[in-house]
Amino acid sequence: MQPIVRLWRYARPFRSDVTLATIYSALNKLFDIAPEVLIGLLVDTVVKRDTSFLAGLGVTDPMHQLVALAGATVVIWVLESTFEYLYSLRWRNLAQAVQNALRLDVYEHVQKLPLAYFEDKSSGQLLSVINDDINQLERFLNGGANDLIQIVVSSLVIGAIFFVLTPGVAVVALIPVPLILLGAFYFQRRLEPRYAEVREHAARLNGTVNNNLAGIATIKAYVAEAHELDNVRTKSAEYQAANAGAIRIASAITPVIRMAVLSGFVATLLYGGVLTLRGTLAVGAYSVLVFLTQRLLWPMTRLADMADLYQRAMASTRRALDLLETPIPIRDGQGQWDTRTLRGELALENVVLRYGEQRALDGVTLRVNAGSTVALVGSTGSGKSSLVKLLLRFYEPQEGQITIDGVPIHTLALSELRRAVGFVSQDVYLVDGTIADNISYGSFDASREEIVRAGRAAEAHEFIARLPEGYDTRVGERGQRLSGGQRQRIAIARALLKDPPILVLDEATSAVDNETEAAIKRSLDTITKGRTTLLVAHRLSTIQKADRICVMEAGRIVEEGSHAELVLRGERYAALWRLQTAAT
Repeated sequence: MQPIVRLWRYARPFRSDVTLATIYSALNKLFDIAPEVLIGLLVDTVVKRDTSFLAGLGVTDPMHQLVALAGATVVIWVLESTFEYLYSLRWRNLAQAVQNALRLDVYEHVQKLPLAYFEDKSSGQLLSVINDDINQLERFLNGGANDLIQIVVSSLVIGAIFFVLTPGVAVVALIPVPLILLGAFYFQRRLEPRYAEVREHAARLNGTVNNNLAGIATIKAYVAEAHELDNVRTKSAEYQAANAGAIRIASAITPVIRMAVLSGFVATLLYGGVLTLRGTLAVGAYSVLVFLTQRLLWPMTRLADMADLYQRAMASTRRALDLLETPIPIRDGQGQWDTRTLRGELALENVVLRYGEQRALDGVTLRVNAGSTVALVGSTGSGKSSLVKLLLRFYEPQEGQITIDGVPIHTLALSELRRAVGFVSQDVYLVDGTIADNISYGSFDASREEIVRAGRAAEAHEFIARLPEGYDTRVGERGQRLSGGQRQRIAIARALLKDPPILVLDEATSAVDNETEAAIKRSLDTITKGRTTLLVAHRLSTIQKADRICVMEAGRIVEEGSHAELVLRGERYAALWRLQTAAT
């Protein structure tokens, strides 16, 4: 399906605005053409006087004719200017409204896509669609749509005037028009795949730059600036080359159209002049034909710019609408519950999760009693984090089911499920705001007292109080002004502020110093009381007090028990414990 058809379907709420803007554009063009007709009438009045066209309408005095034409000129110019203001206002506001709605719809849709989608797409590519591609559409709606409409209107109106005045000259003058349109369509078809390629290279370039900016510290630490500059240079050169291919075709449109325009204009001058000299065409009518031929044909030289702008916009529209129409495999349930009465009993029954052909979880069965603390340990890739992601429905299992208090989680509204779970990831996300903003993220109506209470529970209040502005200290983009341990404790405070019946900590101490680890261990003794807690950990020292420890290997639970039981058993967990205690 053509992008313009898809865009028209998407823009259903804006169709009345499109219709009104189109009417304003058409009326503006009608009154823009009218002065050329008036010039012909003026020439006719001066030459024929009391036998002119206006005399036939009852205005016989030449001075009265001139006054009438002068008044008509004023009225026409005022109306032309009025409708120019109206169409400009309407198209520009429409462009802003459509790009704003499309950007928000695309962003909202992207947020609903599963994590697996983002593993195959770079954030730079998505940013390219959400920003650059939608901006291309805005530029087309700002001016290109009006230009196309006015060319169509002027062609129809001027063609009608020609046939009224003299069909013979009309045929001669309009012969280039089909050729011009065929040429424009020919070039348009050749431009379409090239601009799709341009947008793809733009996305790759944006992805590379975005990735480099996110990893600038690593780039500097490994003195890789020159390497990354070469990488960006290569991507930029590919983008430039793709643009050059499109430019070569777009640049050829104008010269071709100008030659066709020239032939039509010269033909009108000669043929109309011959008819005027023979007396079969009035001088005023000949003047109208000459002026209108120019008004008809010369604007078509802008078809090159319009075709270029249109194809860029359609290539961008296709990418934006493709993203908007990406299927969402994880469907929202309808179930509701009261988190105040939720006990938080978790159960996984024969759960299987595959990433492609690889099994991340292989028939896992696990029960976590309400209010208890269960830890998951194991080597990298054993399936610990995958299990956590299933609990939050970031992924869906291919087999088995997960329940909370006996309710299958896929039947619940995602918002209800995730409000019941406080999640702390090893990759802490902080917004570019204050510490208070970050603790209250997701609990936006929390009071300052509640924020401070959560900070104290997470053992974060002490370091926050030492900062110059306390809880009002800005953390910088991605929290770069704070240490890793400080960011981790803020993330714990954020989860606690929700006061969730279920708490999940995924490697919360994997990248912190001993002092921070000790602080987090102290806070765990408090925050796990009265709520179901799932701990994923590499550092076994942080989970010694867990009610039950499950050792995972190759997507299965291969060993479980308390810390003391597992150490006495002398198997996998005991080996891990000896390894870590020996290392310390």
